[in-house]
Amino acid sequence: MTDEIAGAETGELTLEARLRRLEEIVGTLEAEDLELDRALALFEEGVGHVKEAENALAAAELRVEELLGEGAEARTRPLDEARE
Repeated sequence: MTDEIAGAETGELTLEARLRRLEEIVGTLEAEDLELDRALALFEEGVGHVKEAENALAAAELRVEELLGEGAEARTRPLDEARE
């Protein structure tokens, strides 16, 4: 069983899985003539995925900042600067 499938069973999707699902939702909303209730349900699901994706990205950013330094010294830097 893949991590993505295992995560889906517990309600936790990976960021990548959420992005794929969002693409599916957008495609369905754009391509199909949906009843209002179905369109609203898809839109609501999409909003939930966006919020969770934002949370995942914020957590990743915080982790990167922690890895780059402690406390007030923590800062992010462009990847090109890190290679020099």
